[in-house]
Amino acid sequence: MKIYIDGKYYGREDARVSVFNHGLLYGDGVFEGIRIYNGKVFRLKEHIERLYQSAKAILLEIPVKKEEMKNAVLETVKINAKENGYIRLIVTRGEGSLGIDPAQCNAATIIIIVADIQLYPEEHYKNGIEIITASSRRIPPDSLDPRIKSLNYLNNIMAKLEARQAGCLEAVMLNREGFVSECTGDNIFILKNNELLTPAPYHGALDGITMRTVMEIAESLGIRTRETTLTRYDLYNADECFMTGTGAEIIPVIKADSRIIGDGMPGTITRSLTDRFKQYVLQRAF
Repeated sequence: MKIYIDGKYYGREDARVSVFNHGLLYGDGVFEGIRIYNGKVFRLKEHIERLYQSAKAILLEIPVKKEEMKNAVLETVKINAKENGYIRLIVTRGEGSLGIDPAQCNAATIIIIVADIQLYPEEHYKNGIEIITASSRRIPPDSLDPRIKSLNYLNNIMAKLEARQAGCLEAVMLNREGFVSECTGDNIFILKNNELLTPAPYHGALDGITMRTVMEIAESLGIRTRETTLTRYDLYNADECFMTGTGAEIIPVIKADSRIIGDGMPGTITRSLTDRFKQYVLQRAF
């Protein structure tokens, strides 16, 4: 493994950042998780664009232009000879002082890691998973816009801990109004009356790239899609339910808060979208 840090490559054992880095001290930075399929980087342009938009929103100046960042990602993938895997692209505020003032940070730190990823065992893709509703509410947009993919994931981690304590792999998070937002690391969809529904970003959901891809595939199959407002009632009474994310791809949800969804098995539309997604990422050039 060769890890990119500010234009140089290091082995895993030698890859280091300062303990004064504000990404470590305060979660001050942004990141993207990106997949590699058959040696091709999935929707790299969209991920780079979102990275720079997140950075702009928090007044973090990335010291390289988008094209240079894109080339750095592709070069890191090439050096690691990874045909299928995962990229973690990170930009922190950089090294500063122990004070919170970001003005003490002279230059951003760029890190690119290329590795393997396996979030869920294979049987869960076949049989589906159970989720719970977390008591930890999603941070509201007037505090931190969910479209900013920041390094501070403590809100999501607290909900993930609740899921683990309940014996589940995942939890759905509500916003402070009680509407469904997202899961701890993935967007969530339901199918109701042949319509595919997902919470709109203004409810606290990340504007997911895999989410957008799945909606695009669904539309090509003649399935109407819509970003909307959902409650737990909608989850409980959905015909089908699944989550989407860079790492998870598409994973079926067959039970929520002990309520069986549909017939308790991954639905026909979920399976169809999963098959089409697999074809999509393997056949398209990005």
